[in-house]
Amino acid sequence: MNPDLPIHAVLPDIRAALANVGAGVLVAPPGAGKTTAVAPDLLGEAWCTGQIILTSPRRVAARAAAERMAEMLGEKPGETVGYMTRLDSKVSARTRILIVTEAILVNRLVDDPELPGVSALLFDEAHERSLDSDLGLALALESRAVLREDLRVLVMSATIDGARFARLLGDDAPVVESEGRSFPLEIKWLGGDGSQAIEDSVTSAVMTAWRDEAGDILAFLPGVREIERVRERLEPRLPDVPIHPLHGQIEPGAQRAAIRRDAQGRRRIVLATAIAETSLTLDGVSVVVDSGLARLAEFDRAAGTTHLVTRRASQASAAQRAGRAARQGPGVAYRLWEEAGHAGRPEFAPPEIVQADLAPLLLRLAKWGTADPHSLPWLDPPPEASVAAARGALEALGAIDAGGKITPLGEAIAALPMAPDQAAAVLHGACAGCGEDTARLVMLLQERGLGGRGEDLMQRLSRWRGDRAPRSIAAQRIAQGWAKQGGQLAGVIGQSPAADAAEALALARPDFVARRRDPSGEHWLSAGGRGYMLDPASPLARAEWIVIGDAQGQAKGARITAGGELAADRIAALFAKELQERVTTRWNKDKDRVEARRERRLGAIVLASVPEPAPDPALFVDILVEKAVERLGEMLPPGFLARARFAGVDALAPEALRDRASEWLAPLLAGRRDLDLPPHRFAEAALGLLDWNQRQAFDRAAPTHFTSPADTRHAIDYAGDDAPSVEVRVQALFGLDAQPIIGTTPLLLKLTSPGGRPVQSTRDLPGFWRGSWRDVAKDMKGRYPKHRWPDQPWLEKPSMKTKNAFNRGQD
Repeated sequence: MNPDLPIHAVLPDIRAALANVGAGVLVAPPGAGKTTAVAPDLLGEAWCTGQIILTSPRRVAARAAAERMAEMLGEKPGETVGYMTRLDSKVSARTRILIVTEAILVNRLVDDPELPGVSALLFDEAHERSLDSDLGLALALESRAVLREDLRVLVMSATIDGARFARLLGDDAPVVESEGRSFPLEIKWLGGDGSQAIEDSVTSAVMTAWRDEAGDILAFLPGVREIERVRERLEPRLPDVPIHPLHGQIEPGAQRAAIRRDAQGRRRIVLATAIAETSLTLDGVSVVVDSGLARLAEFDRAAGTTHLVTRRASQASAAQRAGRAARQGPGVAYRLWEEAGHAGRPEFAPPEIVQADLAPLLLRLAKWGTADPHSLPWLDPPPEASVAAARGALEALGAIDAGGKITPLGEAIAALPMAPDQAAAVLHGACAGCGEDTARLVMLLQERGLGGRGEDLMQRLSRWRGDRAPRSIAAQRIAQGWAKQGGQLAGVIGQSPAADAAEALALARPDFVARRRDPSGEHWLSAGGRGYMLDPASPLARAEWIVIGDAQGQAKGARITAGGELAADRIAALFAKELQERVTTRWNKDKDRVEARRERRLGAIVLASVPEPAPDPALFVDILVEKAVERLGEMLPPGFLARARFAGVDALAPEALRDRASEWLAPLLAGRRDLDLPPHRFAEAALGLLDWNQRQAFDRAAPTHFTSPADTRHAIDYAGDDAPSVEVRVQALFGLDAQPIIGTTPLLLKLTSPGGRPVQSTRDLPGFWRGSWRDVAKDMKGRYPKHRWPDQPWLEKPSMKTKNAFNRGQD
């Protein structure tokens, strides 16, 4: 052990906390030595008679920590210190310190909450807030409270809120803080260029650092694709320089090479994802180039898929990354963003529990015996909407019942270390005699890069069979173990109709069975109702049916990244229980009417459709009402809505008519297939919403017609800007010496000549008679000499007749 590590100063406090309270929080900056020094120091404690389990957020970090601790003890991994990850493990009966990934601890807790033979759980890098870390801690605290009071729990990290974790552990849980090993760290802000691809910006920054700095360089990029592109750009410029990728998809040997100094003493460059942010110390690194980006997994509840999104890295992540340069001596960090914008970055990355698919969590809790996840101790409780979505998915799978209790099928699914739908696929495959292929298919969905690239899972499966690389062989062994375990559990399925691995996956993910929507194979519709995109150059684009294994992007434009072809003639047999036959109605735009069709469907996908010969007319009413509401202004007589508005009749306002459409439109349209009714029928139906007194008040407040002194009727216009108004021939108003009023508003009189041409408009008829009438009459006499144009029209008898006809009538 290295007594110079800062963590050694607080080891007595940690021992005291675990001996006296049984729980505590350790906050120690990067480089303090917490990962490798704490667990070995606890082995000699009186209470430590069993194993110490130390969790690690990533497989690379778990293996590296175990190898480093074993080296410090003068041993090999698998002796006093061992590790266990999914693809690799070194453990023996002598192992006292076991470093595991967080998912492995969760599975162990669920399988046996008492954790026999385990004395302590140490949660390292807790600030990363992965779903498995939060779940593992919640289960450990529940087990400690109910079954294992003697179980010690220590939460360790560099950047967490220690007091918040301490409250979760218990009121008396102490927070122990360690100083870090402090070396000078210089930050250089390079700024960002939005017009330049990130791989070009990082390449340029690495070349600058190579010229201007000393020591190995560690560059952080968001993902594998960007790492490969930067490597492609750097290798021609630095042909003799070792350039190492560091991410979860490379072989353990290559990961070790990236972590350790170059065997020949050469200066090197490491291109890493966030995998190198914490837990790992990369020997010789004194320069960090930070792209400022992070790739996060987000679950889209609408699409039912988890997609990767690229975001700005948090301030905490940036601090961790920069700190890699000053772990062993003075360092420098190049940041590809402006210093002024740093404060605008999120302080921490969001905890995974608030944006992840919670179906695996809920199933584990159901197996644990907890139907309500909120009953467990959480730092951040799972969102209720995500819990509801996960519960619905598990019920549809048959893994839990309506009360949230685990079913026999759910027990079998939970026994397999994978997502619930993937476990169900393995069970279907085992029942159908294709268990190993199905288990391999599931492994392809979990481990990127196996079997090469491409969307076609079956092609990747074929390529993977011939791959003898260590990582591939390890993955094949695990898949074989899954297949064997699935065969032992398959009885809960009964008989499966699957004929191959793709069909087994489809039975477990029926909502993700999709059919091609266009000849190019670019657009697809899933049974769950979502649209997906596929590269037309993909081999899958030629298929008619596929099962989607993975997709990336938002719900409306998610792109299929993995899938398997399904034979079209197998769909009916595979989904005999899921197929539905029903009558659907839709609006035919061309015929402007409702039509009914009998359809055979798999979810949202129509397999067959024929006209329904004798549909129930009741099926049409809702669509007709909906269409009538859309065309409300067209259906009602012109001016009807304006008249109601003028009268202040709220019940006939457009909003009210829409809200109560089922009351007045449904009876009118019952038994019909179209909206071909005269407007007055719609008006009568709408007026039916008013009682007798309201109708009378409406007619008084806004009469439909104006009756002239000549006993002619003229429709009143309530819709124009000058409403209310009425068009009337001037002779019909002779004898009238008062302005007509609608309520309190003077009625605008649009006076016309005998030929119907506009003469003048007025809201003051007496003033018109005694004012401009003289000029109007003079002009009209020349145009219409046969009609009367008296000097004092208010004293004349109204009549539409010519002078001769009028005079004969007076004889």
